[in-house]
Amino acid sequence: MTDINVQTIQSQAVTLIERKKFVAVAVPIAALVYFVYIAFAFDIIGLAERARLDNAITFASDSWSHKVHVTKSHRSGEIDYAIEGERKGRYPEGTRPEWVSGSEIVIVDLGDGHVVRFLPDNAMDYTIPGYGTFEAKFNGKTVDTNLGENVPDWINASDRRVALKTSNGRVTITRSKTEIFRYFPGWELFFFTLDSPYYGKSIADIVFGPRLDEARHNIAGAWSDFWGNPMWRHSDVLWAISETILMAFLGTFGAAIITLPLAFLAAKKFTPFRALRMAIRRVFDFLRGVDALIWTIVLSRAFGPGPLTGALAILITDTGTFGKIFSEALENVDDKQIEGVSSTGANPIQGYRFGVIPQVVPVLLSQVLYFFESNTRSATIIGAITGGGIGLMLTQAIQTQKDWEEVGYYIILIIIMVMFMDWASGLLRRQLIKGGES
Repeated sequence: MTDINVQTIQSQAVTLIERKKFVAVAVPIAALVYFVYIAFAFDIIGLAERARLDNAITFASDSWSHKVHVTKSHRSGEIDYAIEGERKGRYPEGTRPEWVSGSEIVIVDLGDGHVVRFLPDNAMDYTIPGYGTFEAKFNGKTVDTNLGENVPDWINASDRRVALKTSNGRVTITRSKTEIFRYFPGWELFFFTLDSPYYGKSIADIVFGPRLDEARHNIAGAWSDFWGNPMWRHSDVLWAISETILMAFLGTFGAAIITLPLAFLAAKKFTPFRALRMAIRRVFDFLRGVDALIWTIVLSRAFGPGPLTGALAILITDTGTFGKIFSEALENVDDKQIEGVSSTGANPIQGYRFGVIPQVVPVLLSQVLYFFESNTRSATIIGAITGGGIGLMLTQAIQTQKDWEEVGYYIILIIIMVMFMDWASGLLRRQLIKGGES
C-alpha cells in the first residue's frame, strides 16, 4: 500500500470521526432548539398556568358518582330534595334523605362532623371540623357572612354569591337560594327513578315477590320503567347508537357501491382514454382532500341537520378514498384470468364480472369493512355537528356541565360500540374472505 493511499485512508477516517462528533453535538442542540420552539409556539407555560386541576377532579368524581341536592328557596322558604337537582330525580312529597332531619331548623349531616343548618330568616351555618363555623344570611339584597380578611382558598365569596367546597360536599349561597350538594358513589336512579314502585327492590323481589304494581306484572312493569327511565333515557340511547352505526353503514357501503364502477374508469388497464382517467382521478382527489367534518358543515348548511347529512358526508369522503384504493387494486389484477374468461366467448362486461371482480373482492371487501369500523367512530363526532346519533347526546351532556356521570356513561357505550364493530368486522372478514379460518 503506497503512502498516498495510507494518507487518503487516514484523511477519510479523520473526516468520518469529525462528522460523527458534529452529529453527536448538532443533533441534541437541534432537538433542544425544536422543543424550545414548541414550548413557545404552543404556549406550554401559559397552558400550565391556565390548567384547572380542581375542575378535572370535579369531572373525575362526577363521572363515577352522583350528588343529592338539598335546596332552600330564599323567596318561599321551601326545601327541595332531588338527585342531580332534576325534577325527574325529586324525592316524593313528604320524603327526604335519611341524613336530613329537623323541622323548624333543618339539619343536613354531610358526615365526618360536617353539619349544615338551615336557620330562620334565610340564615344558615356550616360547622367544618378544623375550621370552625361558617355563617351566612341573605338580607334581601346581598349575602352577609362572618368571613374575615383571610378567606381560605376553598371558599369563593362575594356579596352576591358564596361557594364552599369541602371533602364532604359543596354549599352554594346566592340571592335566590341556598343549595347543598352531597356526593355518593355509583350511578343512582340508573335502573328506576324514585317514583317507580320497583326502586330499591332486588331482582328476587321483582321476579319472585308479590306484585308491586296492581296494574302491571312485576317483570313487565320493571322493564317498562327501566326502558323508559326519564333520567337515563335508555331507549333514546339505544336508538342514538343505532343511528350512529346506520350513518357509518350508509356512508361506507354507499361510497363502495358508487366507487366500484368509477374505479374502472380511473384504472389505466381498463380505460385507455387518458383525459377521462385523469378527470376521474382528480374528482377522487378533490373528494378525499376535504375532510369529512368539513363536508358535514357544508352539507348541514345545504340540507339542514340530521343523520342523513352525516351519512352523506361520510359517503363523499369515502368515495374519494375508495376511488384511489379500488383503482390501484384494479391496476394489479392478473391478465391471464381475464384472457381465460374472454376465450370462452364472454363479452367485456362478463370478462370484468368473472375475470376481474373475483380477484379484487378480497382486498376491496377488507378495506370497506375496515373503513366501516373506522367510520363508526367518526360518526360519533359527525353526529355531534349534524344533530344525530350518540354524538349529539354526548355533546348535550357535556354542554350542560351538570351530569358528568351521563358523559361517562355515553363514553363507555361508545367504547363498547367500537369494540363490537371491531369484533364484527373482523369476523366478517374471516368468514367472507378466508372462509371462516381464523
